[in-house]
Amino acid sequence: MDSNFADQKKIILVTGATGYVGARLVPLLAAKGYQVRAAGRSLAKLASRPFATRQGVELCAVDVLDREALQKALAGVDSVYYLVHSMNSSNRDFAEADRQAAKLMAEEAERAGVKRIIYLGGLGEDSPDLSKHLKSRAEVGLILGQGKVPVTTLRAGMIIGSGSTSFEILRYLVERLPVMITPRWVKTPSQPIAIRNVLHYLVGCLDVDATTGNTYDIGGPIILTYMELMQTYAKHAGLPKRLILPVPVFTPGLSSYWIHFVTPVPSYIARPLAEGLRNPVVCQNNEIRDLIKQELLTPDEAIRIALERIRNQSVESSWTDAGKMPPAEWLAPGDPGFAGGTYYEDKRSITVKDNSAEVWGRLVRLGGKTGWYYGNWLWKLRGFLDRLVGGVGLSRGRRNADELFVGDALDFWRVIEVEKEKQLLLLAEMKLPGEAILEFQIENKDGLTEVKQIARFVPHGLLGLAYWWAVTPLHEFVFSGMLRGVAARSKASIVRGPQRF
Repeated sequence: MDSNFADQKKIILVTGATGYVGARLVPLLAAKGYQVRAAGRSLAKLASRPFATRQGVELCAVDVLDREALQKALAGVDSVYYLVHSMNSSNRDFAEADRQAAKLMAEEAERAGVKRIIYLGGLGEDSPDLSKHLKSRAEVGLILGQGKVPVTTLRAGMIIGSGSTSFEILRYLVERLPVMITPRWVKTPSQPIAIRNVLHYLVGCLDVDATTGNTYDIGGPIILTYMELMQTYAKHAGLPKRLILPVPVFTPGLSSYWIHFVTPVPSYIARPLAEGLRNPVVCQNNEIRDLIKQELLTPDEAIRIALERIRNQSVESSWTDAGKMPPAEWLAPGDPGFAGGTYYEDKRSITVKDNSAEVWGRLVRLGGKTGWYYGNWLWKLRGFLDRLVGGVGLSRGRRNADELFVGDALDFWRVIEVEKEKQLLLLAEMKLPGEAILEFQIENKDGLTEVKQIARFVPHGLLGLAYWWAVTPLHEFVFSGMLRGVAARSKASIVRGPQRF
């Protein structure tokens, strides 16, 4: 096959297309001429990705646990990239969910006549001490391989790239802790690989028929410990050398809580990753290097590139992009799917003498390093309390300081809808005794711009009711102050409000 231009008749299905790796893989495949079917659970989230409008890319909403939807996604498909992982806050047993999804994919891929499956798994030798996370990754590969469709498995350790979970853990630990008392796993050998090298191998598997049905370890050119990786990051970030003191008393549970409080990564993700760090993750074979040639980046080079992308706000995808999009039927009482019941609203508006584009430009920069324009210490306190009870807190920030897309994380919110200069809808992902949204609507008329702010809360039980009435007095300061802050940042003169409506 011509490596520069693929057979356009071949449809390539990429599952997990809104995830960290999938979102970067789709445009690379499209650039080579493949017809790419980008699959994810939310069509709105897929449509917001930069690859959505590329020629040769088709969007497909599918949950891999839904047999009927999976059958439709696999229709006419030549090859499948399996990049699905069920490790999220709603899955108590991610390993079982991954088993079911892999079994369904193997069955339906065979029925659809798929030629091959390419699976990205994890490094780690089979042993009684292997972490649940790495065991699950290996098990998924075995289940996929039990079908009649040949499976190419790439096993990777830590992936270094802007926005990856592993890199974010490393980044925040080193930047926030000049002195670290750490678990013993910081001395475990590992062979990290740069995200661009992972993507090159994934794309290359389609070009090299010899990879069909085989398993390959993929890693960078250097083996080093996590402690050495920390010092490497400190050097490239312009930080003093870190004092790292490994101790034997850190259990995986304690390690996960330590990661949870210091980094943006929540404990439900941190725990399986922390457990995995105790296992050596080193390539046992390097056969793929002879089949798919490329220059492997060293950890120094990979970290430097990742930091440049963060500083330039050119992070293509982030670990925060992954996850389910919530159902929308309860978001507004007027929606057809709303089932009734108790809900509360706080509705305020402000009218300013300015155009909607300028006001929107300020509004869409909310959160992250910009903050919330008023009472930031209250927002930080709420984020700290959320982290105490296992929530995501404010530390996730946002991927891009100037733009928001459907599915983006925004501190402890998730972007549900974005309509430029008209609407921004956020769903709360902090720990709550209920469900909450924050909505902004913009209307422009006769040279004046009105910003409507609607907070809506659906309580769960008496605790939910108590929570709403406890925080209601703060809304007068926080929400009205936020509207004033938006006006002030856009240098607009206030005509009316803030006022209730």
